[in-house]
Amino acid sequence: MKITDALLAEHVVFHNIFDYIERALPDVKTLAEVKSLAELMESLLLAHGKTEEDLVFAPLNHYLEQIGQSDSFEHEHREIDNSLLRVKTAKRLPEAQQLLLLAVTASRSHFDREERIVFPLAEKVMKDKTLTELGKTWMKQRNAESA
Repeated sequence: MKITDALLAEHVVFHNIFDYIERALPDVKTLAEVKSLAELMESLLLAHGKTEEDLVFAPLNHYLEQIGQSDSFEHEHREIDNSLLRVKTAKRLPEAQQLLLLAVTASRSHFDREERIVFPLAEKVMKDKTLTELGKTWMKQRNAESA
C-alpha cells in the first residue's frame, strides 16, 4: 500500500470522527465531555500529523515551498492545535463547544487541501516504489503503536 493511500484511508476515519463530534456536540451537557472529545481528537491528530510530517511533508517540503504552500500548511496546523488547546482551558460549555467545532472545521479544510495538493504532489514527484516503501514504514509504525 502506498503512503498516500494509507493517509487517505486515515482521512476517511477522521471525517467519520468529525461527523460524530458535530452530531454529538449540541447534546453534550458538560464541559468535561467536550474536553474529553477534544482530547481524543487531539491524540488522534498528533499521531496522524507526525506520520504525515515525517513520511510525506518532510520529503516534499522543498516542492511545497516552491509553490508557496509550506507556510499555509504550518499555519493550519497551528490553528487546529490552538483551537484544541483553548478547549482545554475553556471555562464555559458554549465556548468549549465553539472552539471544538472550529478545530473540526479547520481540520476538514486542512485535510481537503492535503488531498488536493500534497497527496497528488507526492504521487507526481515520488516513485511508486518510494510511496510503497513509505506505506510499509507507516504500517510498521502503526503496528508498533498498537503493540
